[in-house]
Amino acid sequence: MSHEDFPTDSPAVVTCGLPYANGDLHIGHLRTYVGGDVYARSLRKLGQRTAFVSGSDMHGTPVAVNAEKEGLTPEEFALSYHETYEETFPQFNVEFDNYGHTHDETNTEVTTEIVRRLIDGGHVYEKEIKVAFDPVEEQPLPDRYVEGTCPYCGAHARGDECDEGCGRHLEPGEIEDPTSTLTGNPAEYRDREHKFFRVSEFQEYLQSFISRLEGTSNARNQPREWIEGELKDWCITRDLDWGIDYPEEGTDLVLYVWVDAPIEYVSSTKQYTERVGSDEYDWEEPWKVDGGIVHVIGRDIIQHHTVFWPAMLRGADYNEPRAVMASGFITLNGKGFSTSRDRAVWADEYLDEGFHPDLLRYYLATNGGFQQDVDFSWERFRERVNNELVGTVGNFLYRSLLFAYREFGGTPEADLSSEVRERIDDAIDDFREGVNDYSVRRVGDAAVRLAAFGNEYIQRNEPWKLADDDPQKAQVIRDCVQIAKAVGVLFEPIAPGKAERLWASLDEGTSIHDVELGAALEPPAREFAEPTELFEKVADERVEELNEKLQARIAESEADASDEDADDSATDEADTTADVDLEPLATERIGFDDFQELDIRVGRILAAEGIEGADKLARLEVDIGVEERQVVAGIKQLHDLDSLVGERVIILANLEKAELFGVESNGMLLAAGEEADLLTTLGDAVPGEKIR
Repeated sequence: MSHEDFPTDSPAVVTCGLPYANGDLHIGHLRTYVGGDVYARSLRKLGQRTAFVSGSDMHGTPVAVNAEKEGLTPEEFALSYHETYEETFPQFNVEFDNYGHTHDETNTEVTTEIVRRLIDGGHVYEKEIKVAFDPVEEQPLPDRYVEGTCPYCGAHARGDECDEGCGRHLEPGEIEDPTSTLTGNPAEYRDREHKFFRVSEFQEYLQSFISRLEGTSNARNQPREWIEGELKDWCITRDLDWGIDYPEEGTDLVLYVWVDAPIEYVSSTKQYTERVGSDEYDWEEPWKVDGGIVHVIGRDIIQHHTVFWPAMLRGADYNEPRAVMASGFITLNGKGFSTSRDRAVWADEYLDEGFHPDLLRYYLATNGGFQQDVDFSWERFRERVNNELVGTVGNFLYRSLLFAYREFGGTPEADLSSEVRERIDDAIDDFREGVNDYSVRRVGDAAVRLAAFGNEYIQRNEPWKLADDDPQKAQVIRDCVQIAKAVGVLFEPIAPGKAERLWASLDEGTSIHDVELGAALEPPAREFAEPTELFEKVADERVEELNEKLQARIAESEADASDEDADDSATDEADTTADVDLEPLATERIGFDDFQELDIRVGRILAAEGIEGADKLARLEVDIGVEERQVVAGIKQLHDLDSLVGERVIILANLEKAELFGVESNGMLLAAGEEADLLTTLGDAVPGEKIR
């Protein structure tokens, strides 16, 4: 497995976690798929041969349970959502090279082949375990057919996961006080033979694998507790009629959904090869020979992709993943999405409101580091569209190209200045570094910052004040057209639809989706048509209208809903359904003088790195205006540390010094909640300004 910087000579495959065919998509789900699409497009811009694949997750108990409620077969139920997803993703410019599903013939064959390899390699054994049964219905209760108490934290839990407590994966027979979800009857445990994958045999391998894994830091740090602790073997069969049959005579078991689901990544890549031919893309190269496998997933399925999945690949003699990019969750106005209470912005709703998909892509891809949680609000959406897309990118593109068209009919005859060439080169370097750092935000920032430079450049040189025969006038506009072209090339992964429209207006004669980074410095077309504005502002009244619709929907749903707020999410990932559990306000008050004693300052992060040996701690160097401070904070697993450099944060400066893991901490970083949502400033407060 090569770990050279992209582009490499070996092919890459980018996958997105499979959406679970169990409900409609909302914008919380889209974050992962937009991120995967941006990353795949960015690799191609570097000249990297890349396949972008995914598929619908069709199996498992939630599909079987909900199909039964709808009076449909599981296949009918899951296929209806699969077809919906196939239609929805392209509407947001998420263009998979292949989008399959886990119940198709290819995935059944590949799954059977991989599991047989594991069996033949001695990696699977049979063991008698306790399985929950409904004693009235006389049927087994796998996974979500049973509920009870988590044996680890005591919270209410599903049979396969402590979804309301510690989030831990639960094996069959572990849940306490089991109850049948079919009838409400108390369940009982009975002995049953099931198949287990010897994950424990791969512990040493997994420890080395996690150390070389690339991607977001949470994907490396979160599974270490499992890999470095007691690694238990994994039950890979279930008592269900819906799924892929366990490939052995004399058994009526099916494979656990988390066996065949990741194998769909392989199957979907294989289907892509079958469609385009192995000369264009050979699926066996990345999966069996050499290549870069990049998984883009939600944070809640990190363990599956960094523990179970690489162990399966190793046991079946397939290549390991090169990188795992795990996204944070999306909240709505500071609260978790709740599909049962209709507190969500649905994918089709967003499009029905008439907004271009690239606006949402920009918001999701560049609003914080990929592994950080992101809050969506229509106010913040309007602010970022109006200030950044309209005010920075759109403003530069329209004013510069309109001036070029009116004064020169297109690109003036002049050489590109060394200043602008160097600045475009820098933007290309920023883009390339963003790709190799697995940061979709840095990819987007490269284009926006170049557009900001363009605004500054044209304003500084004021070509409208220069005489028509002044060669400086032609020089400035020539530079600006080149910057506009470069912005289009660099912005294509983030906003492919808008970038294609810009490319057409420049009369480039090709598809911007096919050009690589070098096109940013190729001479623009001599003539092009009068440009139109690329982005439109979102009006304040639109935001008010959208918020009113959302609140009315929530109120109506809550009036009809029971007290239960069940999770009926469309995927197993990237969806938070519970409201934030807020602590009560403190009853004891403090005086203003006590508050004045707190020296709280704006700081700017200069450097951030994890502390060796500490799972949660990071060492930060922070500029607080009057001096630079070293601060230790428990954010190592919760933030992409590299992406924090340059961010403004809030620091309690007069806290007593402390030593944590042998590192002195001189101050405290302020953050909100269990996910350490960093406090920052809305405006441009400078480092050292005091919080009052």
